[in-house]
Amino acid sequence: MLSKSQISFIKSLHQKKFRKESGLFMVEGIKSIKEFITSNYQIDTIYYVSEQYQFLPKLPANITLFEVNNAELGKISTLQTPQGFLALVKMPETKSVAKNELKNKFTLVLDGVQDPGNMGTIIRTADWFGFENIICSLDAVEVYNPKTVQATMGSLARVNIFYQDLPAFLIDIDIPIFGALLDGQSIYKTHWGNEGLVILGNEGKGISAEVIEKINQPVTIPRVGKAESLNVAISAAIFCTEIVRVRN
Repeated sequence: MLSKSQISFIKSLHQKKFRKESGLFMVEGIKSIKEFITSNYQIDTIYYVSEQYQFLPKLPANITLFEVNNAELGKISTLQTPQGFLALVKMPETKSVAKNELKNKFTLVLDGVQDPGNMGTIIRTADWFGFENIICSLDAVEVYNPKTVQATMGSLARVNIFYQDLPAFLIDIDIPIFGALLDGQSIYKTHWGNEGLVILGNEGKGISAEVIEKINQPVTIPRVGKAESLNVAISAAIFCTEIVRVRN
C-alpha cells in the first residue's frame, strides 16, 4: 500500500521542478517500460497492479517492484485511464553533442517546439526513420514531460536528445544546415547529400530570426491546398521520409 508521502512524491514528478530536483521521470504502460528496461536508462521502481504482473519481463535485481491497487495507481498516474504499470526512471547526465558526431548523418534540430505531444511524436518518428540524435533549443519543451514521454511510445529510450543554445551552437558547423521555411527550395528538388542538420521551428512562430541566419539551405514542403501551415510533427515526418527515400 502506498503511503501519503509516497503518493505525494510521485505526483510531484508531474512537474518539471520536482523531476529536476529528484532526477527521476515517469514512464507509463508496459510496452514503453520494456523499452527502457533494455536501454541504457536505469529504472528505479516499477509500480504495478497485481492482475498485470504476468506481463512483466524478467527484471534486473536493482529494480524495485511495488504492488499497488487500481485506486492508488489512479492517484499517481498522469493518464485518465492508467495502463497497469508506472515506472520511475533516472534521468541520464546532461551532456552536449560533439560536432564531429554530426558528420555523415542527418540530425533533427527543434527550435522552440513547445507542445509535449509534438515533441514526443517527433522523437517516435525519428526512431522509426533511424535518426539517432535530436538537438533542441534551450526553450523547447522538456523531453521528460509525462505527455512527451507517453507520446514517444518508448522511442525516447533509443533517441539521444540534446539541449543547446542554438545560435551559438550553429556557428562554424561544417555540414549543411537545412531549414523548414516557406520560401525555400522544394523538398522534392533538394539535393540532400549524405549529412546535415534539419531545423524545424516553433508551432506558431516558426524558426527564430537568430537561427534563420545560420540556415544555408532553406527548404519548403510545397503547398497544394489552402491550409496556412503544417503541424511541426507532420513536417518532421515528411522531412524524415524524404531524406531516407533519396539516400536509399
